[in-house]
Amino acid sequence: MKIVLQRVSSASVRVGEATIGEIRRGYVALVGFGAGDDKAGVNRAIEKIKKLRLFPDDIGKTNRSILDVGGAILIVSQFTLYADCKKGNRPSFTDAAPPDKAVELYEYFITAAKPHFTKVAHGSFGAAMHVELVNDGPFTVIMD
Repeated sequence: MKIVLQRVSSASVRVGEATIGEIRRGYVALVGFGAGDDKAGVNRAIEKIKKLRLFPDDIGKTNRSILDVGGAILIVSQFTLYADCKKGNRPSFTDAAPPDKAVELYEYFITAAKPHFTKVAHGSFGAAMHVELVNDGPFTVIMD
């Protein structure tokens, strides 16, 4: 599993003209699944995300977690995180999980995240989405 986690002051995702998910302060999690990923790995990732201290405290030091600030999370499927650009000019995605497994893990990620965050919003697996966000900091981390 690969996750690009961005601290945001706001974010939304649209499919066509419809906004299907939006949050205020929190994280955008772009999540891609590999062939060997499983639900246990999803659970570990959620535990890590909720404990990461990426928000500033009263003196500006990144010392608060998303739980400390009551932040939300917007989860967006992103198989392109598995792009292999080493050969040729067209990326290969052979390391990405097949769609049936990836959608199962994506839906599980959303369900498993709900008890842990004040708000969980999400995109639509496999859809052409438009993600808008205001990256706060900017602060972006890569988890894999």
